[in-house]
Amino acid sequence: MTSKQKKPGYWFSVLDNRCPRCRRGRIFQNSNPYKLKDCLKMNKNCPVCGQPTEIEVGFYYGTAYVSYAITVAFSITTFILWWLLLGFSLNDGDQRLLAWVITNAILMIVLQPIFMRMSRSLWLSWFVKYDPHWEDRPVDKEKLERIVPEQMNNW
Repeated sequence: MTSKQKKPGYWFSVLDNRCPRCRRGRIFQNSNPYKLKDCLKMNKNCPVCGQPTEIEVGFYYGTAYVSYAITVAFSITTFILWWLLLGFSLNDGDQRLLAWVITNAILMIVLQPIFMRMSRSLWLSWFVKYDPHWEDRPVDKEKLERIVPEQMNNW
């Protein structure tokens, strides 16, 4: 692929777990989020542009906050949809509310691998910016001051 092709969109690259620098290479080793053993294994570098995915030691600890925000947004969305489609009533003994809580909990458990991967993809995209000329500018390992090779995987 060449950078002359249409620029992939930001949200597409985040939702499809693509490298934020070139928006073409996959950041996870396995594209199936439900292969739980390998669900969060990431490529060390983007297979297309060479961008490192581990910027510093413990870089992905911040994704817990992003994942939390995603699950809260998901719960609010399902609550509003449930309320608009089925409604809530004080006369039914809170059966509809309980049904929503159970349904929402099951959906969040089923979607958790997707939420975790999306939070990593979002987090990385906030620190690595898109470079439309990535083919002409290889990753300069010297300028990656946040990476300390001796400390990698040391936690």
